[in-house]
Amino acid sequence: MANVSESYANNIDDELHQLVIFNLGVEEFGVNIMQVQEIIRMPDITRIPRSPDYIKGVINLRGKIIVVMDLDRRFGMKETEMTDESRIVVVDIEGTIIGLVVDSVSEVIRLKGSNIEHTPEIITQKINADYLKGVGKMEDRLLILLNLENIITETAAA
Repeated sequence: MANVSESYANNIDDELHQLVIFNLGVEEFGVNIMQVQEIIRMPDITRIPRSPDYIKGVINLRGKIIVVMDLDRRFGMKETEMTDESRIVVVDIEGTIIGLVVDSVSEVIRLKGSNIEHTPEIITQKINADYLKGVGKMEDRLLILLNLENIITETAAA
């Protein structure tokens, strides 16, 4: 569904976007910093019986129960082992709070809209195109920009 990511890229050429960058395996992903509530170390996760395989379970975050999603499994990628660098990125998408398991969080960057292009078909063959906003170009690397609204909405409906 390149039209969504193309229109996203075309409508933001002049804007400067702050993104939280994290890794899943060797791939780098970015999400809008305004959607990130906090980043926490991996706590104990309680498994939920009969939940989809991409739902790791739930955590208690200061008295609030948060569903935790494994993005590796959600995207059909090879699951990686948890390490000391593994984190949960807690996001708020239109009032829905969810935790995203990532291999590591590397940095916060600013990216001009003119450096965002539509998602190449080779990527959408591996990850549902509805989950992607585009690809961010930096000097020496590319970032896959996620559409958390679509990921979370589809997860909540499951």
